[in-house]
Amino acid sequence: MKTITNFILFCFTASVLCITGCKQKTARQPLPIVETGSGRVSGSLDDDIYSFKGIPYARAQRFMPPEEPEVWDGVLECNEFGPVARQIVEWIDESDMDEENLFSVNVWTQGISDTKKRPVMFWLHGGGFSVGSSNDPMTYGKALAEKGDVVVVSVNHRLNILGFLDLSACGEKYTHSANVGMLDVVKALEWVDKNIEHFGGDPDNVTVFGESGGGGKVGTLMGMPAAKGLFHKAIIQSGTLLNVMTREKSQALGLAVLEKLGLTPGEAEKLDTVNYADLVKAGNEAIADIHGPRKPGSPEMFGFAPSADGVDLIRQPFSPGFTDFSSDIPLMIGSTLNELMPTAYGEKELMMEQAKERLSEVYGNKTDQYVGLFAAAYPDYTPQDLLSVDTVFRPYTIRTADARARQESAPLYVYFLAWKSAVDNASRGSFHGLDIPLVFNNVDLRPDWTGNTEEARALADKMSDAWLNFAKTGNPNVAGKLPEWAPYAAENGATMYFNNESRIVSNHDRELMRFIKPDLGL
Repeated sequence: MKTITNFILFCFTASVLCITGCKQKTARQPLPIVETGSGRVSGSLDDDIYSFKGIPYARAQRFMPPEEPEVWDGVLECNEFGPVARQIVEWIDESDMDEENLFSVNVWTQGISDTKKRPVMFWLHGGGFSVGSSNDPMTYGKALAEKGDVVVVSVNHRLNILGFLDLSACGEKYTHSANVGMLDVVKALEWVDKNIEHFGGDPDNVTVFGESGGGGKVGTLMGMPAAKGLFHKAIIQSGTLLNVMTREKSQALGLAVLEKLGLTPGEAEKLDTVNYADLVKAGNEAIADIHGPRKPGSPEMFGFAPSADGVDLIRQPFSPGFTDFSSDIPLMIGSTLNELMPTAYGEKELMMEQAKERLSEVYGNKTDQYVGLFAAAYPDYTPQDLLSVDTVFRPYTIRTADARARQESAPLYVYFLAWKSAVDNASRGSFHGLDIPLVFNNVDLRPDWTGNTEEARALADKMSDAWLNFAKTGNPNVAGKLPEWAPYAAENGATMYFNNESRIVSNHDRELMRFIKPDLGL
């Protein structure tokens, strides 16, 4: 059985990575050209959509907060994606990573330097806080920019031990070290605030959205004072895993890394020259010593992730809600039917009694109770469904939504993706990340995920419209395409149930999730 971590890594592979970044222009100046605070940049025009890739938004020394990028002369050519954060994965070549030059944003827009102020959709990639990039084809912003006349921005930032090694116990110099990866994101939002009008965007109408780790980053921004006012709406897709890193835990982990490398707290500066692979090895060993291996199916994250230090991050999201100073942010949140569960959909001849035998290993003499609650939630269920439903993201999404609804300061909308991929005869189900190409209206770029079907394109049309409308107004309703979508309250549990025939459900699976996670108080 694959662990959650391994599946997250799989879900964020990129089939195409063009990562050479901005380069100083030496030949004839191509249009379009836009002025930024650091200098002029040129991009490209594709079907009336302007794209700019790899625009520098910051620079930083190792473990230090980001600073303004260096100013350049002339025109910086930004037609190719920039390098990505250092990480150890199979699908990105090491030559495409760069610790110093990863700080870049990508922009897609219908207009530049005009008077129209378009809503801005700011995407945060998944992969936990450890891996991934914004250079994945299914998150190209062209289709959204074209369909909804919005400006789409995506960002690369520091990850893993380079983004979240807490050395604050080693002196004032390292006060912010535990959260520099998220401070990069804040810096990118500051870049949007200062520059996006030149790309046809409205700095006063910015929606941050992300899936999995990207959703976790969105939630984290809602607890960061420095991000207040830089975004105005938020969408969290399958991102409710709990980050348990407190200042005490992250400081202990940082000191353990130093010890693994034979360094004292007074020698922390020597980490600046430690080889990345050696740094990662020491970090992994320190995590194993302190916390042990992560259990498959655990909703908690321990390791190199943002730390609630009371300064840069006031509190962790989803615990169960968010900070009070983010209570005025309209929020949309949701998950998929199967998420990271190993599904049984490939077992075509699976019988009910066989499913119950496996379920009894988990639920014992309460198996029939589980099946009855499942039948109430999903009347058209199959034996395969019984073994495949998500038990991690969904219950925590309900808990988070309940807590958020009690704040009552801004509208909250909840969704649930039940549509199953047609790939391999739907054997993969409604898996973790399936909503990404649907939301971006990019199913043709990931047919290996969604299948090349009319059903996939029809659902992508509806979901992308909902996301676009939410970004524009804070309301995801799509008249004529989706049922009326009311704001969520714990009492009504109003949830948009996305499928070939989408519908509104009300607390359809609360009793089932209460049975599965009795300790959450659902």
